[in-house]
Amino acid sequence: MLKQNISKSEEAFYRFINTSLDQLLEEQLLADPQGRLLGLFKRCAEQVPAYRHFLDSRRIIPAEINDYPAFQRLPLINKADYMQVYPLPERCLGGNLQGADRVAVSSGSTGRPTFWPRSAAYELDVAVRFEQVFVDSFAADQRNTLAVVCFALGNWVGGLFTTSCCWHLARKGYPLMVATPGNNKAEIFRVVRELAPHFEQTVLLGYPPFIKDVLDAGAAEGIAWDAYQTKLVFAGEVFSEEWRSMLGRRTGSTRSCFDSASLYGTADGGVLGNETPFSIAIRRWLAGLPAAARNLFGESRLPTLVQYDPCSRFFEVHDNTLVVSGENSVPLLRYHIADKGGVLSFDEMWEFLNHHGIHTVADLGLPTDFQPRPLPFVFVFGRADFTVSYYGANIYPENVTVGLEQPDIMRWVTGKFVLQVRETALGDKELHVAVELLPDVQPELALTEIIAISIKAELLRLNSEFANYTPKERQLPRVTLHHFADPEYFPIGVKHRYSRKAAD
Repeated sequence: MLKQNISKSEEAFYRFINTSLDQLLEEQLLADPQGRLLGLFKRCAEQVPAYRHFLDSRRIIPAEINDYPAFQRLPLINKADYMQVYPLPERCLGGNLQGADRVAVSSGSTGRPTFWPRSAAYELDVAVRFEQVFVDSFAADQRNTLAVVCFALGNWVGGLFTTSCCWHLARKGYPLMVATPGNNKAEIFRVVRELAPHFEQTVLLGYPPFIKDVLDAGAAEGIAWDAYQTKLVFAGEVFSEEWRSMLGRRTGSTRSCFDSASLYGTADGGVLGNETPFSIAIRRWLAGLPAAARNLFGESRLPTLVQYDPCSRFFEVHDNTLVVSGENSVPLLRYHIADKGGVLSFDEMWEFLNHHGIHTVADLGLPTDFQPRPLPFVFVFGRADFTVSYYGANIYPENVTVGLEQPDIMRWVTGKFVLQVRETALGDKELHVAVELLPDVQPELALTEIIAISIKAELLRLNSEFANYTPKERQLPRVTLHHFADPEYFPIGVKHRYSRKAAD
């Protein structure tokens, strides 16, 4: 078994390190994604005890799943009916944790974490998404580059996953140094001051609002970000093109489509897709055409728009939410990730662009010789459930509920609230909680402070992502108190929603 695992790992590393990005993607484009999907299904039905039981309990005969239409009829899996039902080893290939050499943890709605083991061999498949960004956007194959990982370090997926993938790129031969200060601004500034002058460009990788905090606080301390040819890599949250332009002005960016990129990733699936200069150019064009955006996405607000490799992560759409399949130590087969969004083929995107008068990349403001990679697109609005994302942490209404259920608070409030992440006039993010008061109770500033402190305490206790991702100075929510049946937040006769997206 040891020799077999070493052989598989060595084979994966050899292929990744000795194959150019162009060749890797060309091989994937020539492959049959649906055929690979069926192959993954067969292996899981045979080698993953939990999935075999899952199929048996629904009277599904694996031998009858012989084509893609049959695969599409398979039941979805999710955390509640699969990940939290079967023991972790039984969800892994082979029915044990052998071969998995690292683990990531995501917080659950009740504070119960979910563990996601994986191996470096599977990680290499996802490292190609980082390679696309560093090569196609930042030309890091031609420039000495300092990569500064600003995600929280620890068991949470962002920091160590990013670090590991960047190390893989350095091992492949890219002139890349990886620094890991995590989400400690003082350490980030120390790294930048000491190392950035020795590199042709510096890349900051982190959650969007935290990267803005870093840029603003660094500038206040005298760091000239434009002097370091600063590039930005984001993950975890949707942001506007106006916000991207604002950060570009702070870094001295002259090429908006090439100086930043957002990754679409999850703890369970790794990096599922990445922004490209082409997808950013399309999004920036759509930012001024809300009617066209509505025609394409079904809504006028802009989702994150990325390209993906269907041989690595295969997307389907179920009731306007995303379903993903992909190989990993815990394989995902029709896994419902509860993100609202959709998919578009490369040809469908060009057909849409042509219909609106865009016939060349130059019409989108890209260089005339730019060649977009013919990969499909996935767009993501965010969680379809009541969860909101704040500094990359998933904030659940259940966490806030506990903060309101304290004896000295419940005698004043109904227990209803609306959770929302807002953007301030300065472009910063704040966690806002609108709370409904009992009839005849008047808003008082002292009560506002008590509730805010209580919610913060419970978030820190129950949600490890919040505790480790969110800077301390941003952890206290902004609480507003509203009269009973306030028509804006708590209208009578309407099913209550415990969270609200920024555009709602």
